[in-house]
Amino acid sequence: MLRTFFSSAITKPLTAQKTAQTGVRAFSTGFVLRQAQTGDKSYSHILTETRGKVGLITLNRPKALNALCGDLFVEVNEALRNYDTNDNIGAVVITGSEKAFAAGADIKEMKDKAFIETYKNNFLGHWAEMTEIKKPILAAVNGYALGGGCELAMMCDIIYAGEKAVFGQPEIKLGVIPGAGGTQRLVKAVGKSKAMEMILTGSVNLNATEALSLGLVSKVVPAAELVDETVKTAEKIASMGQPSVQMAKEAVNKSFEVPLSAGLRWERILFQALFGTADQKEGMAAFVEKRKANFTNQ
Repeated sequence: MLRTFFSSAITKPLTAQKTAQTGVRAFSTGFVLRQAQTGDKSYSHILTETRGKVGLITLNRPKALNALCGDLFVEVNEALRNYDTNDNIGAVVITGSEKAFAAGADIKEMKDKAFIETYKNNFLGHWAEMTEIKKPILAAVNGYALGGGCELAMMCDIIYAGEKAVFGQPEIKLGVIPGAGGTQRLVKAVGKSKAMEMILTGSVNLNATEALSLGLVSKVVPAAELVDETVKTAEKIASMGQPSVQMAKEAVNKSFEVPLSAGLRWERILFQALFGTADQKEGMAAFVEKRKANFTNQ
């Protein structure tokens, strides 16, 4: 939930040249052209791009290591909602730069807040809006994913990590606890003991290999290939029938919220419901006829 402590060498503002090297496309004329061609909206804190049937959101606060301010999350939620209602998009990828996916929440923005203000205004509540998106969201995590950055990644459906990715929840060092799901989702991802160690010490982080072995991430790839590899998986998901994709996501997520018996019943209802779709008829006919299915998302 926070942008944690870094040495001056790490927190040194990124130059335009350095930004280009780390994969943030704020100064890329090619990106601007693609954005204009695809009709993606221009934002202040994020970049959006459409690659085939995949929407790509890049966190774009390089001088702050992509620290998550309130306005940034408003923009992320808006972009996600736009992709969710776009029939030409089947999945979304969220990424940052090679140096930082997101180094945490913006502490300067929250340090002077008082309890009554945070409670009445449901502070950080809008971060969770992305969990209501029906289409799959994939996180491509390079560099630091600390505090809120780790929580953002865990709100996604699939996480791919670059070789130098670092995951952690150091909020305890600032006298608070994770406030956007860290105490809940991290336990389910890595187990109680490791989650407790990470959250209570604030100094035990996971590198990419450790995150993979514990099940926090699905794949580790070279940093330079991370976004393309993640988009490749997103494209494969987007090529499937969207009713079944979205129902599968709903069923898996339901398993975190209800007892096994209720989850099994919900899975069965969704399974049965798909027999009312054209994609089910096409998919099973294609299997029997030994050909590739042509899904119409109907």
